[in-house]
Amino acid sequence: MDLLVKLYDLTADAALDARLAAAGITLRPALPPELHLVTEWIVAQFGQGWASEATVAICRQPVGCQIAVRGRQLLGFACHDATARGFFGPTGVLDSERGQGIGKALLLKALFAMRAEGYGYAVIGGAGPVAFYRRAVGAIPIEGSAPGLYAGLLTSGT
Repeated sequence: MDLLVKLYDLTADAALDARLAAAGITLRPALPPELHLVTEWIVAQFGQGWASEATVAICRQPVGCQIAVRGRQLLGFACHDATARGFFGPTGVLDSERGQGIGKALLLKALFAMRAEGYGYAVIGGAGPVAFYRRAVGAIPIEGSAPGLYAGLLTSGT
């Protein structure tokens, strides 16, 4: 199911930002020269489909892929405007780095970027952890949205 987020109601989480900064974690847009590094990492962690979407997000202007890094280590990513305009996703964080708030911080960074680009709402397409999105940004289900935009998606072996 897809979820809807009111971008005009979002507020920053200063405590989360400070906690990540203290842990040496930086969030920033991916740079086009990093395309192959980011997408190879996504393939290894989450699969080719998400890497394809991230490619589109990185290749657009302004860049629609935020990354979380500690030093030169990639910890997570979040995309928007990849498969469809106004859509958030895909997003993912290394298993070993979950529970620190990186996912929420990436979500907020991407949604704030969408708001800055003029969107009033964002759709989280095919949302997995619905409870997380409800807590993090007040996302609400879009009734009748399953299977949604990804209906009929080609996959390996099809």
